[in-house]
Amino acid sequence: MLDAYQDRLDYLYGRLNYETAGMPGLPSELRIGRMRRLLRVLGDPHSGLRIVHVAGTKGKGSTAAMLASALSAGGRRTALYCSPHLHRLEERYQIDGRPITAAELCGLVDEVRAAVERLEAEDPLLRSAGATFFEITTAMGLLHFARAGTDVVVLEVGMGGRLDSTNVVRPVLSVITSIAFDHTRQLGNTLGAIATEKAGILKRSRPAVSGVLPDEPREAIRRVAAARRCPLRELGVDFTFHADPPRGPLVRPTPGSVSVRTWRTDWGAMDLPLLGLHQAHNAAVAMAALDVLAEREPGLSIGPADVSRGFASLRWPARVEVLGEAPWLVVDGAHNVASAEALARTLAENFPDVPRALVFGTTRDKDLRGQLRALLPLFPSVVATRYRENPRAVPPEDVAEAVFELSGRAAEVVDDPPEAIERARGRAGVGGLVCITGSLFLAAEARAAILGLEGIQPRAPSPR
Repeated sequence: MLDAYQDRLDYLYGRLNYETAGMPGLPSELRIGRMRRLLRVLGDPHSGLRIVHVAGTKGKGSTAAMLASALSAGGRRTALYCSPHLHRLEERYQIDGRPITAAELCGLVDEVRAAVERLEAEDPLLRSAGATFFEITTAMGLLHFARAGTDVVVLEVGMGGRLDSTNVVRPVLSVITSIAFDHTRQLGNTLGAIATEKAGILKRSRPAVSGVLPDEPREAIRRVAAARRCPLRELGVDFTFHADPPRGPLVRPTPGSVSVRTWRTDWGAMDLPLLGLHQAHNAAVAMAALDVLAEREPGLSIGPADVSRGFASLRWPARVEVLGEAPWLVVDGAHNVASAEALARTLAENFPDVPRALVFGTTRDKDLRGQLRALLPLFPSVVATRYRENPRAVPPEDVAEAVFELSGRAAEVVDDPPEAIERARGRAGVGGLVCITGSLFLAAEARAAILGLEGIQPRAPSPR
């Protein structure tokens, strides 16, 4: 079984994989026509699914996870598709919080691989630019969820929206959590342009929920919604929230609570499932989405008690995740400026007045200096490192150079993430805090090292 499993992984990671090769420089290199053709060969499994499609610069994964967990707690058989995974590919495909099995994964790979080979045999253009890793893995998820008899699928966008491989679906609801600068080469260098790309998931006459507040991207989303006659519910217009921090003194950092009121429901106060008051924004968007679902699909209606149970049971790793004490060890997958700013606020709120050490490594197409500007005021001590299982990592020497340019301080360069964590532990001391961040890929490797996980799948560079 292990050999068969590895064979399927080798096939997938042998395809063009933007998670390891980096995104194409031009949006024109992204196509969704190929994805439509692949799904047609598979019998269009997505056509019968009730899908909530979730996009956004930050918060889309957490919002999707909150939605899925709440719906599951309400007794609805709920699928969640998210990317990238932390440790194993199976994490991308969950039903009621449980990932698929290795055997199910192998069966899906075989079936979709046969469809890909048929298409590539029929069309010379597809042979030269074959189906990508993300297209194949997305098709696998849609096929699996259709066969599993799910009531609803929460589908996270990979990148952007308009040209993303997930954008072949016609959802019952589209959600945009936030807009900030990220993937500017592909999505545009203004917030309005980025919002327009992400609003590409909006479908004619289908409702949408937006958590976007800045004027420029909000107006861009409104224009797309109006052109497509999408009923649009907006944060600050149709729903509001109030976040309350946890009341101390606390032995361990604890999420606060959020009170959400929509045009339909006063949800009352609920404990947040994840650390950081920025998660109150995500929770509010999720609850507004639940109200739209209840109006459009009465069979999916759930109440506050269901949401409370769903939030209480949610486990969403590498989102300000506390993995150790003495010193505190926090792992977070922040990979853009907005996420780094939210992380910095959360750490300042939850770990005040303690010695702090930062372990930082990021990806080549990210705003290295922007992320560091958000984090460095909080961290007198920095260890620069890199993740090892993906070739897109920024060399730690470049991280150290940026730290010196921005702060005049010298960062220690440690090429190996586990060793970098140990060096940072020594710097923070027993009563301090070590935070490992800069990339979800670094978070995954750090998490595996801290927890002693085995059987972690490498994300090998694609040869294609």
